[in-house]
Parts: sequence; C-alpha cells; structure tokens
Amino acid sequence: MSPNFAIAFRFIISRKRSMLMSLAGIVFGVGFFIVTQAQTSGFEKFYIDTIIGADSPIRIEDRFQLPGVAIKGAGGEGEETDFYTKTDSNRKYTRGIEYPNKLRAAVEDFSDVTAVSEVLQGDARAISSFSEELANVLGIRIKDHLQVTDIQNQIKWGSIDNFRFNPSSVLLSIGLAERLQLQIGDYMLFEYAGETRRYKVVGIFETGISQIDKSRVFMQLGEARALFKKPFGQAFFQIGVRNVEQAGLLAERLEEALNHNVVPWQERERSWLQVFSVLRISSAITVSTIILISGLGMFNTLAMLVMEKTREIAILRSIGYTRQDISRIFLWQGVLVLIAGTVCGWAFGAGVTLAISKLPIKIRGIFTADSFVVNWDINHYIWAAVVAGITVMIASYIPARRAAALEPGTIIRGTSI
Repeated sequence: MSPNFAIAFRFIISRKRSMLMSLAGIVFGVGFFIVTQAQTSGFEKFYIDTIIGADSPIRIEDRFQLPGVAIKGAGGEGEETDFYTKTDSNRKYTRGIEYPNKLRAAVEDFSDVTAVSEVLQGDARAISSFSEELANVLGIRIKDHLQVTDIQNQIKWGSIDNFRFNPSSVLLSIGLAERLQLQIGDYMLFEYAGETRRYKVVGIFETGISQIDKSRVFMQLGEARALFKKPFGQAFFQIGVRNVEQAGLLAERLEEALNHNVVPWQERERSWLQVFSVLRISSAITVSTIILISGLGMFNTLAMLVMEKTREIAILRSIGYTRQDISRIFLWQGVLVLIAGTVCGWAFGAGVTLAISKLPIKIRGIFTADSFVVNWDINHYIWAAVVAGITVMIASYIPARRAAALEPGTIIRGTSI
C-alpha cells in the first residue's frame, strides 16, 4: 500500500459519515441508471423482436422505374449533344412484383439473404355465424413463411401441419377469432367483390402486436389469388436475413440492384424506434441527476476536509511531500469512493433488475407482454460507471488542486485561509 493511498484512506475515515452519504448517492445513482436502461432497452428489443417475427426484417414491394432526364453537353468540335441520366425523383411505380420467380432468383443470390416468402395481401369481409369483421388476408406458402417470420411460435391453438396440407384452411389472429367467436374446427366465409368462399379454422395465433392481432388472417397463396381474383403479380416478398442489425444496408443494395422498393424494419418502425430512443435518453438524464447531486456532496465534503487538514497538509509538505503528492491524496479519496460506489451500484442495479423482471404486468397496447421486459447489457454498466467517474473526478479535482496550492509556511504561521 502506497503512503498516499494510506493517508487518503485515513482522511476518508475521519469524515466517514459525509463520505457514506456521498457513497450511498453514487450507489443509488449507478443502480437506478442500470435499472432504467435495462427496462427501456428491454421493451425496445422486445418490440423489435416481435415486429420482425411478425413481418420479417425486409420487405420487397413495388417495382419502380427511374425516368431519364435530358441534359445538354458539349460534343466534339463544338457541337452540342443530348444525353440521358436516371434520377431518384418522380419514380414511376408498378404495384407489386411482376415476375416473382426471376426476382426470387436474383434476391437469393445475395449471401446475406436466408429465405424469401412471397405474400399476397388484401382486405376481405370475414363472416361467421355470430358476426362480420373486415380482415387483412395474407396469402402465403407456409414452408417459405416459416423461414422469414416467427409464426411457428405464435400459434396458440391448432396446428401448422393442418394448414400446410389443407388448402381450404386458414390461420386466424386471436383478436379476430374472439370477435367472430370462432374456435379450432369451425368454418367461416370470406366475401370479396360480391363472392364468398368457405374455409376451415385450423389455427389461432398471437403475434403480440395489437394492430396485427385484430385483423390478420393467413391462407394458402393459391387460395388468396383465387379469392382476390389476382392470378399473378401484385404480391410482395418478405425477406429473412443473417443479421437483422444490417438490414438497412442490405436493403439499399437490394433496391439498387433490383429496381424495387425495399423497406427494412428500421424504416418501417422508425417512429416507434425514435420514441424508445427518446425515452432511453430521457431516463438516463433524469437518473444521472442523482449521481450529480452525490458529486456535489462529495465536493463539499472534500472542500471541508481541505480546510480541516491544513496543518496535516503543512506537515506533509514540510517532510518532503510535493504538490503532486498532496493532490494525489485527495484524488485517491475520490477514486476510493468511486470504486466502492460503482461496484455496489452494479450489484444493486443487477439485483433490482432481476427483481423487476419477475414482476407480473399486463401490457396490451402496441405490443403484448405479461411481465416487465429487461435487457441484460454490459454497456448499461459501463455507461453508469462512466457517468459516475466523470462526476466524482470533477468533484475531487477542484479540492485536490486547492490542497496542493497551500503553502506550508503560511499554514504554520496561521495566516492560511
């Protein structure tokens, strides 16, 4: 143990009550910083996982053409020539995918793409013996769709296999099934353009996204084309990818290569992602004030300690301690409190986070959850330590500089301030 460290420790013990108050503030500040970040990022991650599981990381939709723009340029021997260039403005869109087989082959050539599911979407009136509701019907090939979404784990009642082998079957979202009062094995009608078709309910699913669970229906792609009278075209692709975080970059490459509108999940959910980001930053700023107040308390404690220990400082300077040594003694006090507060704060934050994750809660809004969702991320602990470290070091630096500036001769003569 170095002499500077030993002296710093004895100085802390001399004002242990004040130091304990500062330490408690840091512990609570670090702990609550971790807890709030774990909650906000936990719900954000849960929402992202849910929306990707329901609608895939990337969607390829309408084909577009880039219109040419005439530009005059100088030709050879002073002559003017016209040439054409493509521009992103005024794109001309053709609804849906016209040549799905060719486009699928092109998409699958990208190494980051894991699967492709062709989907035909439309609205039809769902009719049961008890009620009628407007349904959002998605025609799919179940083998492909299982690879790009989490539909297998979203089934609450019924069987994917029954849907796979029965063309005249449907999978109903839980909200729509409840409003129509339908159960597994019941039959229902879908009406579109004045014609009706009969289907059997073989599965009921819940995605966790309230908007989807109110109206979504899955049926076989061929049946959907027959229902909506669209024998070809006007579908879109849902794409599975290796790294969902890189979906935005992959979407840019796909759009440039394929001349189709490609929408990654980051773009689809931009508004909600911004809301979660603001909540995370706001909670971090709010909780950081606890650490800031603790830092002010430590500053006051160390300033008073400098005034109380002026004679000890004079003695240390007289026996050969330099200004840097005196400064280090007071900085060591801040470091000791910081280390103890951070470690205890980490433990406190982890314990409260674990306890909160066990609390039951019923959330039915933009997503569905039955308990607090937390995200265990080492970055939360690192950032909590960084915020505490900056605050405590600033609070310790000014008293340390003042202590180092004291002159031993002035102190001994009793003229120091």
